[in-house]
Amino acid sequence: MVCVMPWIPSHPRIDPGASSILFKEKSMSARSTARPRIYQLLVRTFGNKNETRKPHGTIEENGCGKFADIDDTVLLSLRAMGFSHIWLTGILEQASTTDYPCRPADHPELVKGKAGSPYAIRDCYDVSPDYAIDPDRRMEEFDDLIHRCHAHGFSVLIDFVPNHVARSYVSDVRTERCFGDEDDKSVFFDRDNHFFYLQTSDPGGGPPLILPVSGGGSAYQEQQGRVSGNNAVHWRPGRDDWYETAKLNYGHDFTMGRKTSHLPPPESPLESVPRTWRWMDEVIAYWQGRGVDGFRVDMAHMIPMEFWRWLLRRAQVRRCDVFFMAEAYDNDAAKLTDGHVLDELLHAGFDAVYDDPIYDLLMGLYDEGKWCNDLDALTFTGDRFHRSLRYGENHDEVRLANPREWGGWGMGVGRPVCATLFAMGRGPIMVYHGQELGEQACGDSGFAGDNARTTIFDYGSIPALCEWYRGKAGRLSREQYELRDWYGRLIRLMAEPAFEHGDFYGLNFANRDNPCFGRIDGETVSGHWMYAFLRHDPSSGQIFLVVVNFHPHLAMNDVTIIVPPDACASWKRADWYVGIDRLQENQSYNSSALDCSGCSWFITEILPLSARLIEISINPQK
Repeated sequence: MVCVMPWIPSHPRIDPGASSILFKEKSMSARSTARPRIYQLLVRTFGNKNETRKPHGTIEENGCGKFADIDDTVLLSLRAMGFSHIWLTGILEQASTTDYPCRPADHPELVKGKAGSPYAIRDCYDVSPDYAIDPDRRMEEFDDLIHRCHAHGFSVLIDFVPNHVARSYVSDVRTERCFGDEDDKSVFFDRDNHFFYLQTSDPGGGPPLILPVSGGGSAYQEQQGRVSGNNAVHWRPGRDDWYETAKLNYGHDFTMGRKTSHLPPPESPLESVPRTWRWMDEVIAYWQGRGVDGFRVDMAHMIPMEFWRWLLRRAQVRRCDVFFMAEAYDNDAAKLTDGHVLDELLHAGFDAVYDDPIYDLLMGLYDEGKWCNDLDALTFTGDRFHRSLRYGENHDEVRLANPREWGGWGMGVGRPVCATLFAMGRGPIMVYHGQELGEQACGDSGFAGDNARTTIFDYGSIPALCEWYRGKAGRLSREQYELRDWYGRLIRLMAEPAFEHGDFYGLNFANRDNPCFGRIDGETVSGHWMYAFLRHDPSSGQIFLVVVNFHPHLAMNDVTIIVPPDACASWKRADWYVGIDRLQENQSYNSSALDCSGCSWFITEILPLSARLIEISINPQK
């Protein structure tokens, strides 16, 4: 059944006191199963062509990207690469040192960097004036961008930051919805308070709350201190704390442990749930009403699972194909469940969760002596494996091409990493802006220093993207052009039936004792630098063999890959198969099939830092 959506107006008239679901669907049919292929871009840096890049520079000095920079040419280019979704990172109005007539600057001690963190939200109902050509018309310019994206076939994702807000939070769009205005500030916790309020007995010496600044001392003081966003119950939060934010309260005192079963069930009416639940439901409804198709949820594991079951149910009633993906980490002590938090979030209704464990393991191949065989423990039968968001970069992680990271092997390391991550499951995949051109993120931009990441705190631009979208072909290397073409081929291949719907079968276990499976001198077991697996879609019959060489400088020659009989038991039987490498140069490979012992594939050479995605079919010549 197709989910038919009514058109939602760009400027919905929302009753501030409304307590009902605002946009009810005609049908509650299943949401689309198409695999999201996401391009993440931070508007501030993506469209900025100013090449000054002064550390700690102002918006006047360093410039800033605009909504209008994401024009038809850009969208056509991204669509041609094969992307289906655009995550407009950091569009919500954040605390900032930049002053506008429509919005005064924040106290500098409440802002990390000059531009401010996209995750210190000052107004959940507004967008940053930095991104508008005319700041007074910023919402209209955002709506225009949404319409452009939709016209080119993209679904649009934005951030939802439920755990905390900027300490300076005040909404000029919904003036009656300013967090904390009606709180009982005399207690640390109350079910219907928005914040947790520090008591004189809490660590740090009592009021006022003093934020960390260079040279000690603080000009900003908060007499009624609030717990920081990372659960720091302290009157003197440190520089590594999320000191510029205040943690929101969902009706559970996090200092009392993880047991949240006292919270309301998913079907609870509005009047029976904690006040923060109701307000956050209104935030989601507001952006759904403006045409936003889905949300990337920040630090979702720090919020009670009961809230997610309630909120996602309501969001799906408003629009049955709304998409929610969760940033979450099971190893974070702040998670609010005793179970595996990624599984719990999926059970609560999320469409996808971050796959941080496999990302970390692949980085460990270069930094910690890990083996490809170690991936076997992370490939399993279950819901999460095929509903994990996989990425080689995002705004929190280091650049693959940075010379100090990923073994310092340059932009080419993205090929084996992303081919493996993207091809192994059915879940969403994501590329971070500039990754496709081998952006290195070298140099000090301001608040975070030279940390191998593109800054999210300061004004700046991305060198590789500046060259690409200004058409300065002579200033981009051939390697950068080839890398972008390669990512395009990979992304488009991920829409093939075997990768969109197919099953996964790992082959490293069957090849550990195979000396021709990429084994190098001194090793007694195979599977250090080589990884191989099958993807098979029974419905279409499509089969891919994925073979990846992670070694930074050694080619693997005369490789034999054993495919055990249970891996190919459901294939159509044939005496000979042919394989075509769809990712590289359409090179052909032949294999004989043995009735009782499976089959094997022979590959003359697999270059270092490369992957082969070989589509298998019956050889018509045999």
